[in-house]
Amino acid sequence: MDIAPTVAGQQINVPAAHHHSSHRVLFWGCFTVLVASAFGFVFRSFLMDGWGVQFGLSKTQQGEIFGVSFWPFGISIVLFSLIIDKVGYKMAMVFAFACHVLSVLLTMMANGYWMLYWGTLLFALGNGAAEAVVNPVVATMYPHEKTKWLNILHAGWPSGLVLAGLAGIAMMHTGLRWEWIIGVILVPVLLYGVMIFNRRFPVSERVRAGVSYLDMVKEVGIGGMFIIISLCTFQLGSLLGWSLTGKIVISLAATAILGVVVRSPGRPMFILLLLVMILLATTELGTDSWITDLMAPEMAKAGLSGGWVLIYTSLIMAVLRFYSGPIVHRFAPLGLLALSALVAISGLQFLSYAAGFMIIVAATVYALGKTFLWGTMLGVVAEQFPRGGVLALNFTSAVGQVGVGVIGAVILGFVQDKQLDANLEKYDAVNGTALHSTYVTEQRTGLFGDYRVIDPDKLTTATPQTLATITAVKEDAKKDALRTVSLFPVVMLAAYFFMILYYRSKGGYRAVLLPPLKRPE
Repeated sequence: MDIAPTVAGQQINVPAAHHHSSHRVLFWGCFTVLVASAFGFVFRSFLMDGWGVQFGLSKTQQGEIFGVSFWPFGISIVLFSLIIDKVGYKMAMVFAFACHVLSVLLTMMANGYWMLYWGTLLFALGNGAAEAVVNPVVATMYPHEKTKWLNILHAGWPSGLVLAGLAGIAMMHTGLRWEWIIGVILVPVLLYGVMIFNRRFPVSERVRAGVSYLDMVKEVGIGGMFIIISLCTFQLGSLLGWSLTGKIVISLAATAILGVVVRSPGRPMFILLLLVMILLATTELGTDSWITDLMAPEMAKAGLSGGWVLIYTSLIMAVLRFYSGPIVHRFAPLGLLALSALVAISGLQFLSYAAGFMIIVAATVYALGKTFLWGTMLGVVAEQFPRGGVLALNFTSAVGQVGVGVIGAVILGFVQDKQLDANLEKYDAVNGTALHSTYVTEQRTGLFGDYRVIDPDKLTTATPQTLATITAVKEDAKKDALRTVSLFPVVMLAAYFFMILYYRSKGGYRAVLLPPLKRPE
């Protein structure tokens, strides 16, 4: 079903063939937006160590620059979702384009920490604004095949990782100045600008059906609002140094104020999907860095950079997402999610025991497991809650992104620290050494409880042999932690089975379509 563009609220009769080609160009423009986001992510990762040396950045400062590439994304997508039906898709894309271009120019002229920081912040704001547009636009253009086209859209991210990874490795080898490398990000940015700005954006399904703004918010409800407000408050509160009590009070107060207006708890199935999204995002995004770390030593033996790991797994994801149509048709969205969760469990368990070349085989299984998770989850939300409009779709994406930063990454780090603590104690007991009592001396308290970490100052005086032993125990701790992380897709699998049974009891899973509001003749 094609959607005719409107001018001053009136629908224009345009030939279907024109629609079809216009939609395709707009779709590939949205796809290129995600490619550009991936370029920014990859090149900053490649250049961070060099910036650290050139500008005298501490590891903490480098971590802050990496951090600012995530949290503004979530806040930007939430804010734009609230106003996007008022300001329009094109205005949000103009904002995203301006942010991306200014970010690249500011970074190219960087002379220290703050210009790099603000350059990264602008890029993240642009990513959030763009993501607030591309998901609902694609869902609106293809109402009968939302899951298929959202999966193909999200092939843009791994495709960008592959292209940027290959280009980055090649440019780094030629010794090209880092300013020119960063400038290459402008290629996909300008390309999506050219593809998108002369297009008419479709009117959203929710607006065309005459569903009011308040009814859209009621679909998300107090439950959905509480989840997203809490995550954003905890994210901002961590940056601004708020206490745990302060974060909780602000989250409850903001939700209560909105609750007075909304007066709806939200759709229970939608709220379940939001909670599952936190586990899904942690399973997909949170473990990626570990896999790169685990595989780097094996890749080094073959004389290859750890960056090839990311390129390899991203290539698998990109190819499979491009051919998602028949797969979605064969398994149905919830069946595909359940199967993906099962394969992800196997991949994480396999990775936790694998050694040598088998790590690469295990990473392949894991890549297969995570390929369809994100796009298919967005597809289910778009198909089941069209009355929720851009809010339902974009809040799901935002909960995934912000949830990783606030909950997922913290849990992953906490599990790893606890595992290292226990493993060093075990190692001492078996070998009669005193590594634990000598080096694990720093007690800390986090969101999930107390934990102990290795004192980095004491490591500076350790012998090479001791350092090698501790590194080996650390690698084992990572593998043990992967077993713990595999519990996340286990919970996801249980949730998907529950949803499959629920929809079967209602006569089967069917996409909900909103009929367009009939205009008076």
